Amino acid sequence: MDPQDPSVGDDLKSECEGPGAHRERKGKRMKHIPVALDRCIDLLSPAIESAISETGSATIIDATLGLGGHSHEILSRYSHLNLIGFDRDLAAIKIAGEKLQNFSDRISIIHAVYDEIAEVLKDLKVSHVDGVLFDLGVSSMQLDEADRGFAYSQEAPLDMRMDQSQGKSAYEILMTYDRSALIRILRNYGDEKFAPKIVDRIIEARSTGVLNSTKNLADIVKESIPAPARRTGGNPAKRTFQALRIEVNQELEVLARAIPAALSSINVNGRVVVMSYQSLEDKIVKSEFAKVCASRTPRGLPVDLPNSAPKYRLVVTGSESASESEIAANPRAQSMRLRAIERVAA
Repeated sequence: MDPQDPSVGDDLKSECEGPGAHRERKGKRMKHIPVALDRCIDLLSPAIESAISETGSATIIDATLGLGGHSHEILSRYSHLNLIGFDRDLAAIKIAGEKLQNFSDRISIIHAVYDEIAEVLKDLKVSHVDGVLFDLGVSSMQLDEADRGFAYSQEAPLDMRMDQSQGKSAYEILMTYDRSALIRILRNYGDEKFAPKIVDRIIEARSTGVLNSTKNLADIVKESIPAPARRTGGNPAKRTFQALRIEVNQELEVLARAIPAALSSINVNGRVVVMSYQSLEDKIVKSEFAKVCASRTPRGLPVDLPNSAPKYRLVVTGSESASESEIAANPRAQSMRLRAIERVAA
């Protein structure tokens, strides 16, 4: 989520269909390319092929369906693959459903947040799956639609909800949270060192009724930051917008629940692949992967004790970034960090 997109901010990127789905916007065709498409499929393929070889079919979860770019390619390559797609955005679900209609007999598209994996699988009477793909952050569609409020360069309502059918909007948070809570959000989620000054101006603006749009907020942030600090690092509003979006959608809390749920959901030989776009997300993924890959055998023993060996192994050591060619074609992939893990024991 840290792509250097001047219109959106540090961690806004493509959600499954990064700059890559084909769709109509205001009469103009816009091309979007799913981030790390081939690499994600390469990492999931051994799990898919192993399951098909053993049982005749495989099932994976696309936990961030977006506009359906990754899902479409995977389903096209594997005719014996079933896919469960999650998304909290009803508009994205509609578009993805149309894009994937040729695979309607092999897909289940669920309006849910990806920390609900266990509940959804139970409802579908699916015990385990063979792979899970996460492409975190904000989708290309959400960025491109000005009225969603994610982009500080466009005049729009202060919404920022990925699921506009529920939850508090950015406007409600800005209007109701107290000073200390707002400072905490900007510092923790945006690493904003001028948080107190920004929040003081926000509180002043909301008391006078002039905090009504993304432009209002962007102007407040700009006015709160000393001129020398505004000359570097891109638009000064990007950190505040990132922080608010994370709070609005509870992104880090949801992710901290979703990764363990995904790890528990996969069969032996199954894989979980995660693309994150900012350090707070990647830190959670790295930590959860490290926990399950650690041996419980006391240090100093030459071999693992029974039932103490780790049940998972890292497929990617550390993390991978997008290639230079992909970044050149798709600037939103610049800050992508990819991690992958495999289950090796029940």
